[in-house]
Amino acid sequence: MIQTVLKRDGRIVGYNEEKIKAAIRKAMLQTPLGEDEALIMKIADRIGITGAEQMSVEEIQDKVEVELMKSPRKEVAKKYIAYRNQRSVARRAKTRDIFLEIIEAKNNDITRENANMNTDSPAGMMMKFASETTKPFVDDYLLSDEARDAVRNGYLHIHDKDYYPTKSLTCVQHPLDRILKAGFIAGHGESRPAKRIETASIIACISLETAQNEMHGGQAIPAFDFYLAPYVRSSFIEELKKLEQLSGEDLSEYYNIEIDDFVKRPLDGLMGLDRMLAHAINQTTSRVHQAMEAFIHNMNTIHSRGGNQVVFSSINYGTDTSAEGRCIIRELLNSTYEGVGNGATAIFPIQIWKKKRGVNFLPEDRNYDLYKLACKVTARRFFPNFVNLDATFNVHEKWDQNDPERYKYEVATMGCRTRVFENRYGEKTSIGRGNLSFSTINIVRIAIECMNILDKQERIDRFFSKLDEMLEVTARQLCDRYEFQKTALAKQFPLLMTKLWNGSETLSSTDTIESVINQGTLGIGFIGLAECLVALTGKHHGEDKDSQALGLRIVSHMRSKANEFSERYNHNFSVLATPAEGLSGKFTTKDRKSFGIIPGITDKIYYTNSNHVPVYYKCSPRHKAQVEAPYHELTRGGHIFYVEIDGDATHNPEAISDIVNLMDRHNIGYCSVNHNRNRCMDCGYEDATDNLEKCPKCGSSKIDKLQRITGYLVGTTDRWNKAKLAELSDRVVHK
Repeated sequence: MIQTVLKRDGRIVGYNEEKIKAAIRKAMLQTPLGEDEALIMKIADRIGITGAEQMSVEEIQDKVEVELMKSPRKEVAKKYIAYRNQRSVARRAKTRDIFLEIIEAKNNDITRENANMNTDSPAGMMMKFASETTKPFVDDYLLSDEARDAVRNGYLHIHDKDYYPTKSLTCVQHPLDRILKAGFIAGHGESRPAKRIETASIIACISLETAQNEMHGGQAIPAFDFYLAPYVRSSFIEELKKLEQLSGEDLSEYYNIEIDDFVKRPLDGLMGLDRMLAHAINQTTSRVHQAMEAFIHNMNTIHSRGGNQVVFSSINYGTDTSAEGRCIIRELLNSTYEGVGNGATAIFPIQIWKKKRGVNFLPEDRNYDLYKLACKVTARRFFPNFVNLDATFNVHEKWDQNDPERYKYEVATMGCRTRVFENRYGEKTSIGRGNLSFSTINIVRIAIECMNILDKQERIDRFFSKLDEMLEVTARQLCDRYEFQKTALAKQFPLLMTKLWNGSETLSSTDTIESVINQGTLGIGFIGLAECLVALTGKHHGEDKDSQALGLRIVSHMRSKANEFSERYNHNFSVLATPAEGLSGKFTTKDRKSFGIIPGITDKIYYTNSNHVPVYYKCSPRHKAQVEAPYHELTRGGHIFYVEIDGDATHNPEAISDIVNLMDRHNIGYCSVNHNRNRCMDCGYEDATDNLEKCPKCGSSKIDKLQRITGYLVGTTDRWNKAKLAELSDRVVHK
């Protein structure tokens, strides 16, 4: 006798013979003789009694066909088979429609989920085919019932769900020195240790590209200047050895001579040894500049993940005060300012200046001149962004200005905002660690469900109760994914689990990665704090102090729960101010269907990113900083503060330093500055003219605005989804 039914999505439910009766009845009604209730009862009873204790849906339907064919009503069997086939086709229709849109290179939210991916290319199409077929598999076979329901009902979004079956991790901060000193094996090639700056630059590219193919998130280098600095000196020694061959002199005593700065200087009037040393410095500086040019060019042209996107790369720098480190920083900034190709702004790597008092922020600091240069470059090229090492939550107790390896105790940021620093299960550092996975809660939906409760205290209490329920579901879902990830073998990640992840050097190829990955983080994200507050109080946190107090209470509560989960489950849980790109309009679409259009909440096709004040809200940079700054300490998994400035920033680098001053004053962890930058899609010409319609260089009318989407730049808004385009059009200047 049938007791339970195995459904197509893997769930096991109780047997319900009424569903069999309904299906037979529908088939009978399509025949001239109509329904026969006695026959329906007879067939349903026979199937229920003769079936196994547990049967699949398909097995039960097969038995219905057999019983109908044995009955006098064979014409019903034919209709039932046809109906069954139609249902099968209907189940496949959604996938078919999605595939056709990918094949036809249609510009929609499916093909424009990730603006860094070219889904029009064959490789990009293959990635989307795989992505769209993998997600249902994850829903049906890898998620718990409660997680699946939370996703389907619009409460939860699991990021990079299509990569879930691969057991891959999100991101990592590359300890590049391990590779530069020891070399590594990637694919069928082997890299020897670096000896000169050109080689070090290339190996840095290869490391980022190789790891990108092993992970589903981004790649970062936490101390680009410190890692490459030794190869400035080795290149200088090479230049001296060339002069030895030409002059016949022994210059070995000058190999390690103290040099204040590697900058080009005129040779006029210099003679003998002074001339040779100056020449070697000039040649070394030229080589460093070319190596930095090559690095930037490669990061914008080398494709990964089957050839459909450039590496989602980031580099952190700014605190190496040695002559060699300063040379790396200076020439990297100079190369960035010049641009790539025809002078276009480089999209990658995302460059991040590590701002630190006593090192590079005050006029008396050694690297203050490079900080001013960084502001000048940002004013033209959007990068570098700025991470604040002086923020109270970014300070490491072991940091010592006299320590040549102090970079180990400096927080480094990943691209659009991901932050990894605190560590319950290893050394507190950003290096050799990353995020394992993250999921985002739709706090707006929870608030909408409570907004009609008239009593304010009851409304708020009910919101927190429902939020707690979803936080528990999210924590369990992240733990489930961790349990799945930890079963991966080290050999599945040949670079990540041999050279990059902390502790991976202890693993053999057939070991699981369980013993080392718990140093990574599990991120609990949120979206739409502004809309959530409007639902609960009538105003968002940018316009009302009481709403701001409630917003801080909500995120503080999430932070406390994350700490509780860390203790309960023995993982590094953190709260993330979610960088919603593909997610930007997904929650809103579902909420509109459920609740309709609600002014100030669902009246736009996107929700405001994380804890930001709405992009359309007019306020000063100072006010924006005052509102958003307190959330940075609470969102240790990652955050960003950004400001939109008006006009041509190229001639106003002081505007950039003013924003960084706000960052310093308000304890902000990470920030970026947006400004107007037009780009001709035909010749690459760029300027900051308002509403430019025709390129002054080539006459083309194909003008696009270079814009930041969630923290990283996108070369064309053609790859933005509808929700992010709508948000872009709503953005106002902060002044």
